[in-house]
Amino acid sequence: MSKKRSVFLIFILLFSSSTIFVDAFAHSMFNSGEKFEAGYRIQVATLPEFPQIGEPSQFLVRVTEGFEYTEVDRFTMGIRIYYNEELVDTIPAKSIEGAHWDIDYVWRNSGNHIVEVDLIDMGGKQKVVTYIFNMGTQNPFGYIFFLAITIGAMGLVIVIGIVYLPKKFKKSKL
Repeated sequence: MSKKRSVFLIFILLFSSSTIFVDAFAHSMFNSGEKFEAGYRIQVATLPEFPQIGEPSQFLVRVTEGFEYTEVDRFTMGIRIYYNEELVDTIPAKSIEGAHWDIDYVWRNSGNHIVEVDLIDMGGKQKVVTYIFNMGTQNPFGYIFFLAITIGAMGLVIVIGIVYLPKKFKKSKL
């Protein structure tokens, strides 16, 4: 019976490890998003991926043009941040050279925020295009979630160790 169990466990491990190497995808960050509107694509993300309340973090913004996603030379952008449908902060419009803008920011509220990014004056047009993103911060329950996953993984390792290691030691002593 234990031989069948071992063969089954080896089969599962081999099957699961072979699927790991079939496809590789880049990890998209939790607090990231992109919108394509008015011929421009705006990508936003936060660094760290789960910003902490009262600690420094960053908004990472990238602007590209067209369906070839060519990076723009310069852009003007402002940001408004809403929490519970109430405006809590604004980052004034600023002209940026290049296609990337990294903004230092400190989150004050726990939970989901609506971030409105205004792209201003692109292509010589006096026009404002607003891109809306949903971003969240780490709340106290996030720690519980990560802790539960870690404890579950360690529990699995301990159970497998208790079940299989004593049998291996008994066989080696004979």
